[in-house]
Amino acid sequence: MARSPIRNVANAKPGLVVVGGTRANRALGAVWLVGAGPGDPDLLTFRAFNALRGADVVVHDGLVSDEILDLAPSRARRINVAKRKSRHTLPQDGINQLIVALALDGLNVVRLKGGDPFLFGRGGEELAACREAGVECHVVPGVTAALAASASAGAPLTHRGGAQAVTFVTGHAAHGEPDLDWGALARPNQTVVVYMGVSTAGLIAERLMAAGRAGSTPALIVENASRADERRILTTLSGLAQAAQNVKGPALLMVGEAMAMAQVQSPPPLTGEGDRDAVAGALAAERAPSVISPGGELTPPPLRRGGEFK
Repeated sequence: MARSPIRNVANAKPGLVVVGGTRANRALGAVWLVGAGPGDPDLLTFRAFNALRGADVVVHDGLVSDEILDLAPSRARRINVAKRKSRHTLPQDGINQLIVALALDGLNVVRLKGGDPFLFGRGGEELAACREAGVECHVVPGVTAALAASASAGAPLTHRGGAQAVTFVTGHAAHGEPDLDWGALARPNQTVVVYMGVSTAGLIAERLMAAGRAGSTPALIVENASRADERRILTTLSGLAQAAQNVKGPALLMVGEAMAMAQVQSPPPLTGEGDRDAVAGALAAERAPSVISPGGELTPPPLRRGGEFK
């Protein structure tokens, strides 16, 4: 069956969504709010993979990697609704209306978001829009960037004797500075993870220190977590503003005593035991995407560091 085209979505006026207009002839579709994880396709969940494989249309964020987008069927349409600072392809209200209109037109819609849909992903607003319109909506959790950054750096978010709590906050505010409980965030023996905080790193450090957090508290910046170009900068709270000046990509600010455990440089490849040629081949396949077999099954990529899949 031919699909009804979506016309001029990116250039439409805010609040206006145009679809094929054949809604009366089709059963209702559904919306899947899918967490794509931090970028590395190896960290995509099987549930997310299965949702992608069943998509008629993928409405995706700009930070979702091509390797993950390529897991969707070739017949599936892709609509990029990237939102970067001060540059939105489509405002959030327009995205809400878009996914609802597509589902009402009988399509299976995957709303693909970096990280997790419900962690600073505005997934709650999209879920509410679907509920209000009577559209079936499913939520698929994803690996949030903080977990990937912590794991790759070897810096635990909680650590006995050093971090008894972890708090996720956003450093972004629509107007002015973020409205956060600085006194609570300044307490020692906890990790504070700041999403979208690079541009406000100086303000964040200033507020935390003014509330009592020591300037010597370790701070870690992780740029492009889990991706091939991941970069880590280990500094202190007092040096956070300066360290963040040269960060251009999406990054996390992670403040807390346990960040002192971070490895700033990537660890050397593990050699393990067994055939050295196999290990070399695995290293040569660095960042290889997952492979879909003719039967539709997901085959994991070879290990990038030594060892074998069991």
